[in-house]
Amino acid sequence: MASTAGRRRRERATVAAIAAGAGIVLAACAPGGNGSASEPAGEETEVSTELTSEEITLTIADETGFPATDELAEEFTRQHPNVTFKINRDTFQNLTANAPRLLASDTPPDLIRLPTMGDTVRDGLIANLDPYFDAYGWDAWSDSQLAPLRMSEENVRGSGSLHQLGLGYSVTGIYMNLEIAEELGIEAPPSTLAELEEQLALAAENDVLPIVAGDKDGVVNFVVQAAMNQYADQAEFMAWMFNEPGATYNTPGNVEGAELIRDWADAGYFSDDINSVDYFEFVSRFSEGGGLFTFNGNWEAATYQEALGEDVAFFLVPPVNEGDGHVAMGAANSFSVAAKSPHVNEVAYFLNWIHTDPTARQIVVDVTGASPGGDPALPMPDVEPGSLIESALEMAARIGEEDGQVDFMANTTAGIYAGSIIPESQLLVTGRITGQEFVERVQEFYESEVGTR
Repeated sequence: MASTAGRRRRERATVAAIAAGAGIVLAACAPGGNGSASEPAGEETEVSTELTSEEITLTIADETGFPATDELAEEFTRQHPNVTFKINRDTFQNLTANAPRLLASDTPPDLIRLPTMGDTVRDGLIANLDPYFDAYGWDAWSDSQLAPLRMSEENVRGSGSLHQLGLGYSVTGIYMNLEIAEELGIEAPPSTLAELEEQLALAAENDVLPIVAGDKDGVVNFVVQAAMNQYADQAEFMAWMFNEPGATYNTPGNVEGAELIRDWADAGYFSDDINSVDYFEFVSRFSEGGGLFTFNGNWEAATYQEALGEDVAFFLVPPVNEGDGHVAMGAANSFSVAAKSPHVNEVAYFLNWIHTDPTARQIVVDVTGASPGGDPALPMPDVEPGSLIESALEMAARIGEEDGQVDFMANTTAGIYAGSIIPESQLLVTGRITGQEFVERVQEFYESEVGTR
């Protein structure tokens, strides 16, 4: 069972939502750079799975509000006193924008939170982890877990060499205020998208806000992509997110999902001030009983549980047809090793430890509510029976069984979230553009970044 202290440590670890979920991406292209992909670490460093006995300090560049690295570093040092850590934090937007510059500097962080690789692989800024994949036997891990962390020499994600690992693996869904649901006569979460719409309409008819959301920083896209996921061809959508040649966002499924969001906007299912509400505000509003549903990730399970007690449920977005498989956004809280780090072996050891050590895996679950990943044969950490974290882990397992996980579209390119998805979604959820226009505009921006290929 997760301890009370563990729950306190999790309090307000909400930037992880943006990090793992919406992925506020302002990253620029890497400066300098020789245009060549990084060589496997083993070609420059003798690969070892033995931890050094020397006293060293590892530097981590992480976002503010994500305490998992603090607790993992503290536990690792407790087990291995010769290794200490220096953790530098910045806002998520600043960190992602400055990542290429930090990695290209003479003193890069050894490990850096990097939601979007951009040109860092092509510019040789992050280490190729293939030698450690072989040395540590990471082939036992789920392919789908690691696929988004790979990038080819052609800058296509989803294939090629491994350049990242996660500190927890997220899943998204819908939180439901059960007290409000009971007052409305709703007895259970919806099993189809049509049933969800019926419940949204019922809330609106009774002057209850159907969906608590915010779009000042773009996180209404938890809702937007959730709708798209139910209509889009999954492989086609992922091909676009992985920047495969010829892939497009302008598909009938994506348009249908975006048009549904426009319908919800016209029906008044979002608050009038949605574009002035940021992530923290919409989390607080739902925590305070501000509406029937909110779309968010497992990283907020502890926060909502603490605020609403037994009056909250967490479930996967329902499919169009009852009995169909579920599709949900999910991604690693992805970190990369600096190619210039003098401690690549030690950082790889640390990353492997996070996925395999029972105490480390428990910390990941307790602090983030996310699945610890790694070898699926390993036992899952203890969680409080009946808790939202337990539900989230069950949801992640179900998505894995149904092969229904897709990445976050915000992670598609380095600039697409800030440059297109945020401003266009702000127009979509206030009824100022159609779903078709939304899709066309995002695709146009995408092509400005990656070309038509």
